[in-house]
Amino acid sequence: MTGDPEAGGLILVATPIGNLGDLSPRAVTTLAAADVVACEDTRRTGRLLQHAGVDGARLLRVDAHTEDRVAARIVTHLDEGRTVAMVTDAGTPGISDPGERLVRRVLDAGHRVSVIPGPTAPVAALVASGLATNRWCMEGFLPRKGADRVARLAELGVEDRTIVLFESPRRLAATLGDLAGALGEDRSVAVARELTKLHEEVFRGSISKAIEYFESPRGEFVLVVQGASEADLSRTAEAPNLASIENELARLRESGAKAKEAVASVAEYFGVPKKEVYKIWLQTAHR
Repeated sequence: MTGDPEAGGLILVATPIGNLGDLSPRAVTTLAAADVVACEDTRRTGRLLQHAGVDGARLLRVDAHTEDRVAARIVTHLDEGRTVAMVTDAGTPGISDPGERLVRRVLDAGHRVSVIPGPTAPVAALVASGLATNRWCMEGFLPRKGADRVARLAELGVEDRTIVLFESPRRLAATLGDLAGALGEDRSVAVARELTKLHEEVFRGSISKAIEYFESPRGEFVLVVQGASEADLSRTAEAPNLASIENELARLRESGAKAKEAVASVAEYFGVPKKEVYKIWLQTAHR
């Protein structure tokens, strides 16, 4: 739809990812004029509004657990002619944050959706990375464990676009280690920490060097990983796929082989580290 984006409908408002000075005047005007401000955390948004000089805002909590349920209330507000602005704790709604499902519900109900653009961590990290920006993909957080994580890492191993990931300090070391195993420890990576904040830094180098550098990580992280080169893709094409390893382990399990001997046999045959084969052995134990 066209027209004044600040008049009616659902308005997605980007908010600072660290530095409050990045809140735009247009965002402040929109939040002040909205009948309802949908937000991920009412206390955090309350502090942001106080900083911006916005008083008396009607806040409605919408987080990952309540988005589907609260979407119906927001559609009702829109049906009654109210303007609803949505913010998340940081950045742009819908990017690894609540917003995607709400937007779909609002559009399905026939209402307008507009955006007040602004800070977004993936783009900030990407343009500062020194890696290719013409083609890239946003992966958000990887699955935490299990076959889903193994499969996703295998997909990233053959992804030729620049890859952007989010990670917490607690899982950064594990994710860098898994990326080294799936993509190769020499693959280039930029690890952005605390973007726009006082202790902002961007590490640029190989995945193996990043593992050494971040021994005791703190803060919020965005990883930007170099896409696969033609040489990487050629090596991957020659490498065994996950299904082949799983099938061979299943055959050995059915024949009565113990874990230690099965893992050693498959690791040697496929040229894959025993540690990785053992993970697959455990993940497929109850299939």
